[in-house]
Amino acid sequence: MFEKILIANRGEIALRVIRAAREMGIKTVAVHSTADADAMHVRMADESVCIGPPSSSESYLSIPSIIAACEVTGAQAIHPGYGFLSENANFVQIVEDHGLTFIGPSAEHIRIMGDKITAKDTMKALGVPCVPGSEGGVANLKQAQALCAEIGFPVIVKATAGGGGRGMKVAQSAAELEKAFLTARSEAKAAFGNDEVYIEKYLTTPRHIEIQVFGDGKGGAVHLGERDCSLQRRHQKVLEEAPGPCITAEERARIGKICADACANIQYRGAGTIEFLYEKGEFFFIEMNTRLQVEHPVTEAIFGVDLVQEQIRVAEGMPMSFTQDDLIINGHAIEVRINAEKLPDFAPRPGRITQFHAPGGLGVRMDSALYDGYKIPPYYDSLIAKLIVHGKDRHSALRRLARALGELIVDGVDTTVPLFHALLQEDDIQSGNYNIHWLEHWLETNLRD
Repeated sequence: MFEKILIANRGEIALRVIRAAREMGIKTVAVHSTADADAMHVRMADESVCIGPPSSSESYLSIPSIIAACEVTGAQAIHPGYGFLSENANFVQIVEDHGLTFIGPSAEHIRIMGDKITAKDTMKALGVPCVPGSEGGVANLKQAQALCAEIGFPVIVKATAGGGGRGMKVAQSAAELEKAFLTARSEAKAAFGNDEVYIEKYLTTPRHIEIQVFGDGKGGAVHLGERDCSLQRRHQKVLEEAPGPCITAEERARIGKICADACANIQYRGAGTIEFLYEKGEFFFIEMNTRLQVEHPVTEAIFGVDLVQEQIRVAEGMPMSFTQDDLIINGHAIEVRINAEKLPDFAPRPGRITQFHAPGGLGVRMDSALYDGYKIPPYYDSLIAKLIVHGKDRHSALRRLARALGELIVDGVDTTVPLFHALLQEDDIQSGNYNIHWLEHWLETNLRD
């Protein structure tokens, strides 16, 4: 058993890992920038180390500083959380070269899934259904035009090294292809230093369905059902729920087994998420995230498992604490991401929290690092809290979410809480009748200046 682990992250996810480790009797080390000296994860950890100034590039992304923090504290392993260095294969290799354990997948698997073309080719070879499109990168406009003539419009041009909606452009027709192709390449070059793009068929009314997988690194793997993450703004998830309102038990078992078998085949280690577009009963692979997801609590709620503790167990070489037969869905869970942002333009609004009260009661979980008097720094992501509710079914979960949102108090900064109050009044949300485009259309109509 590890005696001490370091969390290479900040905010609510760092606090989440600290809680899991403490329940396992493992001491924790928090790292922080000078801007986060008073952060809750720093207060809650057994030890803390300042690793640099506010800029992420000089602190949370500084690999030498994180390794040095391990050396001075005696931490034996590193949990990356999500974001920052969590999917950096080079970081994993450096961690292991220093005799430390990375709590997550191997560098090889991160590298394979980090390149979207390689990931798609790998998944296709493993029997995972994929969106029709290019077999690899599309080198020039002429090649793009030939491909699109074959698969038909609309299409989406994507950066091979992309993420977060950057380097992605839709072309509805041949007349729009040139602009989409050149713009996607330009954005990809600026954002990722790599202008390679690929092209896929663009589905018009899909849902975003992701399968939670977990592997022991030795050829054993399971799936923990799906999450529906279709409510998105600019490719950023806003609300997630599990199980998916539109997925049948038969579909879940079928796609879940495909994903678990794929992970077992490559001896995947730890938590991962295989993401799909789902339309008219068909699943189409889009990417795999080789880390813990922001929305992992909804899966934990319906299965009664602790995915972070499971990550730690597997990283130590221990077997998983559950089998596929043990994983039985119980009820329904919903998560909303609460950001310090000003509606309707969603502009970040950092500032000082004058009053904070987390909702409570049966089936309510609040993952947040806020406290009265905390000053939200302007240097990082605007996510400040995740509110998760669990009910016996979707209807009761929605009612519990409305109640919990009514109890939540976050004063001193603007937040996206009013958005969720408004969404819960919509018939489509109540019925689960939405797709990945629904929220964008709703915002255009309901949150105009």
